[in-house]
Amino acid sequence: MAKIFISAKVPTSGIQALQQAGYEPAVYQGAGLITPTELKAGVADAAVLITPLSTPVTKDIIDAAPKLRLIANFGAGFNNIDINYAATKAIAVTNTPGVSTASTAEVTVGLVLALMHRMVEGDRLMRTTGFDGWAPLFFLGHELAGKTLGIVGMGQIGQAVAKRLHAFGMKIVYTQRHQLDVFTQSKTDATYLTLAELLKTADVVSLHAPLTPATQHLLGANQLALMQPSAYLINAARGPLVDEHALLAQLKAGQLAGAALDVYETEPQLTPGFAELKNVILTPHIGNATVEARDAMAKIVTDNAIAVLNGQAPTAVVNGVVEPK
Repeated sequence: MAKIFISAKVPTSGIQALQQAGYEPAVYQGAGLITPTELKAGVADAAVLITPLSTPVTKDIIDAAPKLRLIANFGAGFNNIDINYAATKAIAVTNTPGVSTASTAEVTVGLVLALMHRMVEGDRLMRTTGFDGWAPLFFLGHELAGKTLGIVGMGQIGQAVAKRLHAFGMKIVYTQRHQLDVFTQSKTDATYLTLAELLKTADVVSLHAPLTPATQHLLGANQLALMQPSAYLINAARGPLVDEHALLAQLKAGQLAGAALDVYETEPQLTPGFAELKNVILTPHIGNATVEARDAMAKIVTDNAIAVLNGQAPTAVVNGVVEPK
């Protein structure tokens, strides 16, 4: 029977689906992330690799797996996989698009609310020194109503964020390579701007662009300098979209009001300096960390594994291989 190797623990629903289809997957049981050596050993005789976004699947890993037919990435991104090299080996690479939309949008809204109303900062205060009581000028934040939200990347998640925060009374502006059609824009009264225009005018900038060579450090020192000193930056997309050293410099200089990061440039490492800033919220990549989203992701990867092993084409292919070897 063809081997399925899963390089991290996944929802029970995924394991059960494979077992019901007649497969007994081998699941990595180690503590922490799997090492390259352990991954090579796991895929040595595997036909299918199911792997999380946090695990690099390089040329060396692919070369160690001569029987591999499918790499099913457990995540919407796929920058952790050498998809082009996999294609030369007729190995299909798939991801899990769409199912993270609601969860990531909700987390983004939560970060905006928590940052602008200083909720995390207030929680920290109450757990340490406490406060003397209500006062007219004490611990002031900002309301979302009437502010401008700038969305960088108006795909499914960006649109879901726009819909939710438009309901809070925020004005929506956005930027991406192509302007949306009039009907889609009208759902949130969104206005298309260039990136520079958006950065200059938005009170809150929320990133929802994919990570590509063209978008790495999309917000560098020059771009961050365009933002208003009263503005906030939210990144729940991909860490390398932001030059974190430049962002840290802007925050320390008082040129930004605050930032909330759910993803990191050198994830899982945190750039030194952020943890000491009171006006920064840091969360451990929890954008789609819900039971509902992870079960839906598990269904996609297991459906694709079963399809490929049954000689059928997988869905959500990201490297053009629709007929794996």
